Amino acid sequence: MVAAGLLALSFFTLALGAPLAREPLHVHDSRSAAPQGFKASSAPHPDTVLNLRIALKQSDPTGLIEKLYDVSTPGSSNYRKFLSKAELEKYTAPSAESLAAVTSWLASNGVKATPGATNQWLNIEVPVATANAMLDTEFSVFEHQDTGISAIRTLSYSVPASVKPHLDFIYPATSFPVNANKAASRVYFASSAHNSTHERRASVDASCNDAITPSCLQALYNLPTTPATQSSNTLAVTSIEASSASKSDLSSFLSQFRTDMPSTTAFSVQSIDGGQNVESQASVEGSLDIQYTVGMATNVPTKFFTVGSDNGGDLTGFLDLVNTLIAQDSPPTVFTTSFGFPEGLVSQDIATNLCNAYAQLGARGTSILFSSGDSGVDDGEGGDCTVFRPTFPSGCPFVTVVGATQGTSPETAASLSSGGFSNIFPAPQYQSDAISSYLSTLGSTNSGLFNTSGRAYPDVSASGINYQVTINGTVTSVSGTSASTPVFASTIALLNDRLIAAGKPAMGFLNPFLYSSGKSALNDVTSGNNPGCGTNGFPAAAGWDPVTGLGTPDFNKLLSLLQVQ
Repeated sequence: MVAAGLLALSFFTLALGAPLAREPLHVHDSRSAAPQGFKASSAPHPDTVLNLRIALKQSDPTGLIEKLYDVSTPGSSNYRKFLSKAELEKYTAPSAESLAAVTSWLASNGVKATPGATNQWLNIEVPVATANAMLDTEFSVFEHQDTGISAIRTLSYSVPASVKPHLDFIYPATSFPVNANKAASRVYFASSAHNSTHERRASVDASCNDAITPSCLQALYNLPTTPATQSSNTLAVTSIEASSASKSDLSSFLSQFRTDMPSTTAFSVQSIDGGQNVESQASVEGSLDIQYTVGMATNVPTKFFTVGSDNGGDLTGFLDLVNTLIAQDSPPTVFTTSFGFPEGLVSQDIATNLCNAYAQLGARGTSILFSSGDSGVDDGEGGDCTVFRPTFPSGCPFVTVVGATQGTSPETAASLSSGGFSNIFPAPQYQSDAISSYLSTLGSTNSGLFNTSGRAYPDVSASGINYQVTINGTVTSVSGTSASTPVFASTIALLNDRLIAAGKPAMGFLNPFLYSSGKSALNDVTSGNNPGCGTNGFPAAAGWDPVTGLGTPDFNKLLSLLQVQ
């Protein structure tokens, strides 16, 4: 481990030290070609400055994952005994040897690094000519032929043998821009949204088959209207791609759909990478996410994180956001995101790094929820698919992924609900029995179209069709897994409030609990499917399935399992 003071001293000492002798360079990362659509167009000017990030090897990543499971698994003696920021850093801080090796190499090339958002990262600014020489590569300007997106990238880079064991990867050298997908992709005017083909639960109003409102969700999932009381229990909502939320729209929404709440109830905003919440330009996604967190998690303090474009790509925004949360002394207890990416467009190094960052946040006691996507067994990238294409970060085993249902009694799978199996991450142990049981039921259906050994998703689900959302003063009907995700996140936030009020810790990383005792407190969804890629997709089934996961929440049953009144 290396203390902060020692870190600063190392930078100062090595910057003044004599350059090291040149060493032979060895390929550290390479790709055979640019992603589809990108083509090298020209060489950048040699003086163009590149902003690069160096990910150092963590001291004990395996130990961190073991600790995450230790604090997240019911029955463990350390269950919900989450790590402090200082305790986490003992697993994530690079060794003094790694820090010295990398900074010495940079100094030998006349490059000085500055600390990144967390102790794993170093930031450098380096001219193209210097980067080409020190990495034995040729950076080029790549342009995407359809979108016009331009980026300076390379297909391969090399580092000295003395540096290679200490350096994870350099970002975004070989990582190309990837556009985030919004899970709320289906928008209708309220008057045209109609779906009344499903039976309803006796306690749910018949109108809920046509239009979902907070009262519908409260009846469906036994969600309380009692205001939360614990200020330490916080809910973080993510905004990507200039997605904004309006406080005046929230006020109108509450006045119409939560008349028991003050219409002045608001949310706070934090900017990442120059993001701005432009209330006069409220988006579908931002409005949906805020209205169904603030409007469902009654009185839980909610913060809207708006991630801007001052980062060179949305993947960088995801990275900056999670590292910002990791660096906080008191990170949020629940973190929900309704954006994602096609997994096939995300390089394995950044996918693994982001997933491990979510593990760090989970070890601190944060429940992390992501929407599964709205493209069935496809990833929403477009074009013809010959095999099922998973989404990211749905495949990360350290997040809880939320699919969508429709109808009331019984609920059935929403056909848009993305689900499947990762091609990057293997199935975690907590999920092995659920996957094995489902594959046995599935038989030869879709054989050869998906990775049977991959991490499967979604984990859970909630209603996702025809949500009533106020956007620029008008009530609009919105459907998608980005509707179901903030609702499940709100359910966890309300459970956390009861836990903390009883002197107990928050729920933290949910999956080991959900796949063990927690599944008995979920409403199993056994009908419907998620078509795509020229198939009917996966069918919902008894138990876990890759359309609706383990099912939808029942607050009262979950509360009883947590032994809280």
